[in-house]
Amino acid sequence: MSQHAHPGIDPADLDVDVAADVQALYSDGITARKGAFTREWADQLREDIDVAFQEARTRPGGAVGRGPHRYYVEIHPEQLHGFVDLVDHPWVRSVCTAVLGPDYRIVELGFDVPLEGAVNQPWHRDFPMPEETRAERRLTSLAFNVTAVDTEQDMGPFEIAPGTQWDDSPEFGHGMFPPRPHYPRYEERAVRKYPQRGDISARTALTIHRGTKNNSSKSRPVLVLGVDGPEAGNGDRHDTAVTRTYWESLPERVRRHLDCPIVDVLEPVTQKHTIEGLVMGDA
Repeated sequence: MSQHAHPGIDPADLDVDVAADVQALYSDGITARKGAFTREWADQLREDIDVAFQEARTRPGGAVGRGPHRYYVEIHPEQLHGFVDLVDHPWVRSVCTAVLGPDYRIVELGFDVPLEGAVNQPWHRDFPMPEETRAERRLTSLAFNVTAVDTEQDMGPFEIAPGTQWDDSPEFGHGMFPPRPHYPRYEERAVRKYPQRGDISARTALTIHRGTKNNSSKSRPVLVLGVDGPEAGNGDRHDTAVTRTYWESLPERVRRHLDCPIVDVLEPVTQKHTIEGLVMGDA
């Protein structure tokens, strides 16, 4: 197991060998598993996202803009047919356990939709650097992204600057937005990602990144799964819930990590977590 793995984790206890993934998360800030799901599974994900997106846009606070023609929507687990497949995938479980420890918590489920006309976002990270990361160079949360489409060059692909998860400057706006004089550092490191249906990535949301300009007539919906270690507090920003019937249908192995209220009736999530036009946890 990587030198950066969570203390006390025995590699033999993991379903998949993720030593290289842990190393990549600490060096580049991102890793991926190609073909984790079938293309048919990804097509069902696209259908679920389309339904939730149309519903969210009919009510105030349902879909929050994060720049022109770019939206974020938070949803509940039972709105996704493949939720259990996702969170119980051996690679997802193993990466979470290896990086965050056995008591990791699923705290966010949502999706980002850049439409035709979306422009370059400012370079940013999704939240300020936690003190554990600053003092101990330890990651305390992860963001998993699952594309619902085959990403093409003109669709505004996700762009990330590897190795910048450790960047720390008092000049960062809100602890998240590097000022423009810093941009050349990120532009020279920038890598664009072109995931295909069935692929999944894991990253630390501290790595500096942005969505790019969508020059096509197509949307590029991406699912976001946010996972915290015990010391992280990102769950406070999110309103995921499950009904009692759904909770009882979940495997115990999933329930153990799902940190959300159990309710009689689901209320649509009202978005409220914007900073300068961006929302936490974007892709």
